[in-house]
Amino acid sequence: MMGQRDDGQSRFVYNFRLEEHVPADHLVRKIDAVLDTSWVHGELASYYSHTGRPSIDPEVMIRMLILGYVFAIRSERRLCEEVQVNLAYRWFCRLDLEDRVADHSVFSRARHERFRQSDALRKVFEQVVAACISAGLVGSRSFSVDASLIAADVNKNKRVPGDEPVDWPAQQEASRAVRDYLAALDEAQESIHKGSGGGGRSDYGRSKPASQISLTDPQAAWVARKRQRAMFAYDANYLIDNKVGVIMDAEGTCANRSDEIAVAETMVERVERRFGVKPHRLAGDTVYGAARLLRWLMDRGIEPHVPVWDKSRRPDGKFSRADFNFDKQRNVYICPNGAELTSTGNIDQGRIVHYRASTNDCSVCPLKQKCTTAINRKVTRDIDQEVRDHVQSLANTPAFQHSSRERKKVEMAFAHMKRILKLDRLRLRGLAGARDEVLLTATAQNLRKLAKYVGHSPPYPQLAQQ
Repeated sequence: MMGQRDDGQSRFVYNFRLEEHVPADHLVRKIDAVLDTSWVHGELASYYSHTGRPSIDPEVMIRMLILGYVFAIRSERRLCEEVQVNLAYRWFCRLDLEDRVADHSVFSRARHERFRQSDALRKVFEQVVAACISAGLVGSRSFSVDASLIAADVNKNKRVPGDEPVDWPAQQEASRAVRDYLAALDEAQESIHKGSGGGGRSDYGRSKPASQISLTDPQAAWVARKRQRAMFAYDANYLIDNKVGVIMDAEGTCANRSDEIAVAETMVERVERRFGVKPHRLAGDTVYGAARLLRWLMDRGIEPHVPVWDKSRRPDGKFSRADFNFDKQRNVYICPNGAELTSTGNIDQGRIVHYRASTNDCSVCPLKQKCTTAINRKVTRDIDQEVRDHVQSLANTPAFQHSSRERKKVEMAFAHMKRILKLDRLRLRGLAGARDEVLLTATAQNLRKLAKYVGHSPPYPQLAQQ
């Protein structure tokens, strides 16, 4: 017979347990099983007053933030709405049916104040990495490093040339992103003046003025690269373990090449200091082929599997540096005709040594037309050229080729970040906002990976032996 809903008076008492209404195979259950946030209260206690009205539980806020990034809920306003109506989300956030969901505005204040002061988001990330290590998902033999551009939350038409003065609004009228930029600029100028007595940089964090400055988020870098649309952006930097692709460290930075190299060193050092893990080899693209980074890695016993960017080849068909033989004992180059190129020993730009041939040798050389149109030939050499040569010699080895294939895992992590977790454009502004978003996204990716593998034997066990 056909059933019909009873429209009578509602019951006064309900026998309802939230625990029973969350499916056993729901992702929130798997993540909750591997996520420990019990330390939050003790870690943040000193950042709260002992008097006044009780605040929103910081553990609840952190769980809500993680939830938003795991399920690609990009808006905190929408996140609060979803937690309000979704039983599984309420259960994960330790909220009962009658508990009030925090207003979206509380996240902004907590993020700008207590979470950043205590570095809480990085501590959450490191707790998850430690759980991945305990679960056997980290091989600690081979790492990969890379960076990916993420568009800043700005209108690119609201910009001014970087070499023109900007009439910034008064501090009380400026946005937080502008205030952060001006504060960082003042701090950078002050540190330079103390160190050199004045004459510092003209822009924050850059060796030369930016070509364009955003009036909305001035810390975002104007990026105009080949085969890419020009935009204001930040960099998401990942250091991953190649076993199953666990993100060992993550950092949001300004989008420029020098920052990518510097943060690579920072991430490798931080992972070793925090977890006692140091890779045997590190794979990266040509951006990381700078001699300074290669030397830094070699000095720490890490083999760089990085293509070395060699710009010494001549496109005009004339002799390149490879056609000259270097005599290390005598510190001279020997040209194809047998003449010597000597150096004064002066170092240019802190790294480059110039070797020059004698004008007399070049003037009578029968090979001069194939060598140079100048009076005499000059060859440059990096002070770490031996390291560059060693890394170049590794390029055709099986281990190097294997690392090149494994490096695709960091590119897959960025693809997952942008396509699945929707971080193709930042929501928060300023460098601090970029750091928060990159850290939370990396935490979400590691949690999803940990939830997938926990309770099972780690895949690809043969990689751990390599």
